[in-house]
Amino acid sequence: AIAGDGLTLTEPHEGKVNVKSAIHGLVKIDKAFVDSVNAIDEVVLSTIRSNTVVQAGASLVGTRVIPLIVDETKVVEVERLAAARHEEGFTLLEVKPFRKLRVGVITTGSEVFKGRIKDKFGPVVKEKLAQLGSEVVDQRFVSDDSEAIVGEIHALLALGVDLVLVTGGMSVDPDDRTPGAIKQAGARVVSYGTPMLPGSMLMIAYLGDVPIMGLPGCVMHDPYTSFDVLLPRICAGETIVRSDITEMGYGGFYQC
Repeated sequence: AIAGDGLTLTEPHEGKVNVKSAIHGLVKIDKAFVDSVNAIDEVVLSTIRSNTVVQAGASLVGTRVIPLIVDETKVVEVERLAAARHEEGFTLLEVKPFRKLRVGVITTGSEVFKGRIKDKFGPVVKEKLAQLGSEVVDQRFVSDDSEAIVGEIHALLALGVDLVLVTGGMSVDPDDRTPGAIKQAGARVVSYGTPMLPGSMLMIAYLGDVPIMGLPGCVMHDPYTSFDVLLPRICAGETIVRSDITEMGYGGFYQC
């Protein structure tokens, strides 16, 4: 009743059936449906969290009855709940495959631009993208100059990239020009800032259908930030909206 795209089922064993991912992708789970099933006595539906990146073969869901035999009416009720959610347009459980995005990176900062310090953003960003099946097709270096950043944003869009990442220049320092440049480029800003630590200074915007992200310095040195939350969703073809950002606060404190 719950299985969607990118999934496989195990054979029943001791009253339990597991659902596994058939692909590398982003798992999506209808939490409201899970809660409604678990409100039925003697029925268990246990899942991992929605928006988790999973590998092929990963276990996503375990379901069973307690004890080993229950009244058939309870199984029928689960099927009814599933059918009702489907009719409302909800997908109960699926794994979305990652698209191979062509990504353009703009590295800002006069010190890096002039060769005084080494770029540390590029290797980190390239590795994170590679893990999701995407690649950096062009990386450009600019000084702390708004017009230069705007020019490079438009140049990358002209190349047909699917995502633009602007690294650095996201703090409150007067020399940090990235947020203003993204706005000046004509992008529609979804959010400047997220309620997640680390990663509170991240910006997400769209110019047409192309997402543009301003990445704060924590992306270089913290293993898990707001960038790691949003990037898989973008690679899976989702469009980030304001409510996606506001929901990041609950459970979003990683001892920054």
